[in-house]
Amino acid sequence: MYTGGCLCGSVRFEISGPIRDIVYCHCSQCRKAQGSAFATNGIVEAADFHVLTGAASLTGYESAPGQTKFFFKICGSPIMSRSTQNLEQVRVRIGTIDSDIVERPVAHIFAPSKANWEEIASGLPQYERYEPNRNEQ
Repeated sequence: MYTGGCLCGSVRFEISGPIRDIVYCHCSQCRKAQGSAFATNGIVEAADFHVLTGAASLTGYESAPGQTKFFFKICGSPIMSRSTQNLEQVRVRIGTIDSDIVERPVAHIFAPSKANWEEIASGLPQYERYEPNRNEQ
């Protein structure tokens, strides 16, 4: 069980299952959405992701057709994203999780799009797009 929430604490959520495919995403959209060199995202089953408080104050931005990024409209914290191509999953922003995370990142994705001032120093694989064998979401 994982718990997490937004910067101001108004949105609280829990994850009752594992987090998979944790990646560092270097695409320009993730960089802009996070205000940082990359976003750290992990996929959870939608049935395992439960917003406990603040759901009515989450707002979405359709960043690409069928792809919506959700954030808290008061403090601006990015919480998760969903795709109409796979409604059974959500992509959670790992930095919003308060609990110790057992799973570990598996790759850097969209590495060629990294910020010109960023140096990828970890030994994880780097991919042009998504890591192999994963459905895009």
